[in-house]
Amino acid sequence: MAQEPKIRVMRSSDLAAIVAIDQKVSGQNREEYYGRKMLTLLDKSHTINSSLIAELDGKVIGYIMGDIYFGEFGIPDATATIDTIGVDPALQNRGIASDLVEQFVMNMKAAGVNKIYTLVNWNDFALERFFATHRFVPSKRINLELTLP
Repeated sequence: MAQEPKIRVMRSSDLAAIVAIDQKVSGQNREEYYGRKMLTLLDKSHTINSSLIAELDGKVIGYIMGDIYFGEFGIPDATATIDTIGVDPALQNRGIASDLVEQFVMNMKAAGVNKIYTLVNWNDFALERFFATHRFVPSKRINLELTLP
């Protein structure tokens, strides 16, 4: 890549590009899911927009979606989550996801966040290694689930 991607705050106009990247990666069209997610994340009445876009030459090439919590779940500290990250497959393994995570972390520090959480499937070793390179470690919290019949 000749030039570095620009990292900026996510806008609602990014929806189509995010859906297109996700479809390349997942093989599914999840426009409805991302539309609902962006409505919540970009709703200025109750949250800080912490989600970011990586773009190159004005084209969206990656994204990271997360949220900030101020006391939810009985956790007294300001915390954040990263729940979705994606990079155009043609541009993966070039540091774009790392750029997004690093900027997200910087933004969270500036917002007074003390911890950032994310979930990784126990057998997704590549994703676990990726987050480990950014100093993420296994949490002392237990993720509980209930499978409904």
